[in-house]
Amino acid sequence: MSDTAHSFTCPCCQGEHTGPSLSYGAEAPDLWHPDFATDPASMLTDDLCAIKGQAFFIHGLIEIPVRDTGETFSWGVWASLSPQSWARTLEHWEDPNREDEPPYFGWLSTELPLYGTTTVNLKTHVHTRTLGRRPFIELEPTDHPLAVEQRDGITAARVAEIADLLLGAPGGR
Repeated sequence: MSDTAHSFTCPCCQGEHTGPSLSYGAEAPDLWHPDFATDPASMLTDDLCAIKGQAFFIHGLIEIPVRDTGETFSWGVWASLSPQSWARTLEHWEDPNREDEPPYFGWLSTELPLYGTTTVNLKTHVHTRTLGRRPFIELEPTDHPLAVEQRDGITAARVAEIADLLLGAPGGR
């Protein structure tokens, strides 16, 4: 199938683009439930989440090189943080030098259903970046298909396949 079979509205520029999107993501960690919004010990923003003051998450990107185009495909995912890493994240959230922080250990907290085996609880390292940029989520190098894709990259055909699987193939296929 051709890359031009898809079009999408870019969340950054709000423009309409032709070809499959290079980014998909989750609005909240899998453990989040809308009922938590009224709990004073819970919060959900575009970047951070706390559930009942006991579970803490950060929104970041699993970046995958697209080998045949030089572009980068991104999964917007959530990773859990320990209470200590959460406190450190909040302490340095607005720090212009936050990218100097060492990576935080976390567990992937987003299910990506395209991989045939769960992605929840894969081991991660969360690398904070400059202000205004989502953290980079580095998966532990295992034989999980998502970790393999992050390590080895994917093709433009795989990007189109992901779009088809997530959005439905054009023409009713």
